[in-house]
This record gives sequence, C-alpha cells and structure tokens, in this order.
Amino acid sequence: HRNGVATVKEISNLAFLQGNIGKPGAGLCPVRGHSNVQGDRTMGIWERPPAHFLDALQAEFGFDPPREHGVDAVAAVCEMRDHKIKVFFGMGGNFVSAMSDTTVTEAAMRNADLTVHVSTKLNRSHVVHGTEALILPVLGRSEKDHTGGREQRITVEDSMSAVHASKGPLKPASEHLRSEVDIICSMAQATIGDRHDLPWDAFRSDYSEIRHRIARVVPGCESYDEKVAQPGGFVLPHPPRDTRTFPTKVDKAVFTAIPTEILEVPQGRLVLQTMRSHDQFNTTIYGLDDRYRGVKNGRRVVFVNPEDITELGLVDGQMVDLCSEWEDGSRREAPAFRVVSYEQPRGCAAAYYPETNPLVPLESKALGSNQPAFKSVIVTLRPTDAVAGDEVNSNAGVLFDPSVDADDETKHWVEPDQLS
Repeated sequence: HRNGVATVKEISNLAFLQGNIGKPGAGLCPVRGHSNVQGDRTMGIWERPPAHFLDALQAEFGFDPPREHGVDAVAAVCEMRDHKIKVFFGMGGNFVSAMSDTTVTEAAMRNADLTVHVSTKLNRSHVVHGTEALILPVLGRSEKDHTGGREQRITVEDSMSAVHASKGPLKPASEHLRSEVDIICSMAQATIGDRHDLPWDAFRSDYSEIRHRIARVVPGCESYDEKVAQPGGFVLPHPPRDTRTFPTKVDKAVFTAIPTEILEVPQGRLVLQTMRSHDQFNTTIYGLDDRYRGVKNGRRVVFVNPEDITELGLVDGQMVDLCSEWEDGSRREAPAFRVVSYEQPRGCAAAYYPETNPLVPLESKALGSNQPAFKSVIVTLRPTDAVAGDEVNSNAGVLFDPSVDADDETKHWVEPDQLS
C-alpha cells in the first residue's frame, strides 16, 4: 500500500498504548513473504547498510567496504531504464515477474549489457535479458550439499527471529551443480584475489568458517555456528524484549503521528488488490487451482462483488480487460480476465499476482519504503471481445460455482465447454 509504512507505525502505536512491547508473549511479528528476507537483512544485505555494520566488516576483514548507498528494486529498474546501470546480477528470485510495471521492467532489463542469474529453476527473468546473459544453475535448499567433500549446512531466520540450520535430504539434480556459496566465493577469488588475504577456499569448503566470521560482525550472533547446531537453533535478541529499552535516542518507545489519507475513487472504477493463490509461492505457480477462494483450472480472473457487477453493466463470467490509470494520465492494460462474482466489500476487486503487475506504475510506491504498491490500484473493467477459453494464456477458461462448498472438490467444477 502507498500508506503501508504508516499502517505499520499505527499498529506499533496501538501496541505501545497497550503496553504490549517488551514483555513475554507480546510484541509485533513482521511476517514476510519469504523467511530469508529477514535473514538477509540481518546479514547486512541491504542497499543502505548502517555505518556500525560497515565498521564491523572493516574491523573483521581488514578492508574498507563502500560507504555510498546503493539502490533498491524500484530505483534499480529506473537506472537500468535510463542506461545508468549496465550489469544485473540476481541471486535467485524472478525479478522481472516480481516487479511492478512489467512492460517497463522488461525494457529496462534489455538495456543492460550483462544479466546474470544464479538460479535453482528456470523462470521468466531468464528470457528477458541484456545483450549478454548467463544462467548459473545451483543446488537448491532441498538438495544435499557436499561442497568441499563434507555435508554442508545453511541457516535460515524466520519472521520470529529464530535462526536454525537447514540441510537438503535429496540427491542433487546433477552431479555438476555447485552451491551458491561456492559460486560467490569463486567470483570473489577471481575478482578480488589475494588483495585482502581472505580465505575464499576455506569459506567455500566449510560454511562453518563463514559463520565464525558472522559471529564477530553481526550483533546477537555470538557463537553463531555452535548455537545453530543446537536443536531448534536460537532466537536473536531484541532490546525491548531482552533489556526493556528501545534502540532510540531516549531508550524508550517513540510514538508517531500519521496524517490520514483518503483514497478517492472516480465513478465507475474499482479498487484492485493483487494477491496470491493457494497453489503459488511468490512468483512460482505450482498449479491453476485456488482452494482459498474456490477457483479451479485458471488464474486469469477478477473477483468482483455481485452488486458491483450489476452496477457496472457486466455479468458473472464475462471477459473484461483490466485498465489502470495513473496520476500522469498514463493508462496500463492487462487483457482478458474473467469476472467472478465474489462476496467482498463493494467497490473492491481482486486478481492474481504477477498477472496484474503490468497495471501497477513503477512510480506507484509506498511512502517511506519505496516498495511497489501492489494494493489499491484503481482500475476500470472494460468488456472485451474475448470469450472464456480464449488462449490469452493457458488458463483463460476458469470455472467457479459459489453455491457449492469450496471444500467439496468433487462437485465444484464443470468443464469449460459446458458453460453457457
């Protein structure tokens, strides 16, 4: 949301008022879409690392890390679009499909001189690339890692700040696959070499050596390798919980005052939220069913309140194009979605991500975090000449019967050619 950061601050204000910060069994839980988002930030993977973290890196490794801040995802697309960034290097993920304004993002990626993806599986980003492109396949988390001739472990931090070890049980897809750690250490050795006397071979062959260094750099990670070896791992410290103080100048909670913003929606438009289905993890789509909402065999749907369907002059099952409008007068379209009558608040609509990412302008961002605002997208539903079953993609013919219990999969669905 544009006001997502403000919303989090208001939730924090409420917890402060209730005295629910800094005591056992209470507090705030920053649930992410992926467990390693939090773990990456703990390890300093951020475009704006704080000075104290860079100082700790310098003290441990004997070199002065760059102090100039980098750019986030939205700014990176802008700079690739404007030919200011020439190389894109991605560690996993599906950047093109995850970003907003898909058409602009794809054009920006094609401006790069070189795009590199370290990946466990093929995805859309691999075919939207720069002048030169590399795909470096690596071991997945579920595969055994015997780099250096020993069984290696990686670590994971979840949304509750619990850190634990993880190792894959499955045979690797290929005996030639290397690990992410192996590839990164090899790149460092090739580019940095011996300039800073860092033991890249030791890091590559024994991940515990990396964790020993982490223990001396990252606050709260003392004896890191030893603690993750314990059953269940360990929980990182939080000042409000552990010391009853806050990391502020006054050592106390600081309330914030946020002005209220009202979203003005013109007549004949709906407020669209993008979301994921049951058979989906981030941009990875495992199947075309959504048990959460009673949809099967399709994703190109838009959920609309039945009264809104009537007021807009549409009918349940009709094919429409989704059109968004931005402040600068620009319009964006996502074609051929089937209208699905669904009980939700009036004036609202919902559709799946990433199919609706093209509707979100790159400039539509959350205030304070600069993240794409995939919620509260103002759209028009415009009838299209397409019919259910048109092959806009492989799942245009979606089936829905709200009168049947969503858990009764034996009765819930009919074939597309049976639809009137």
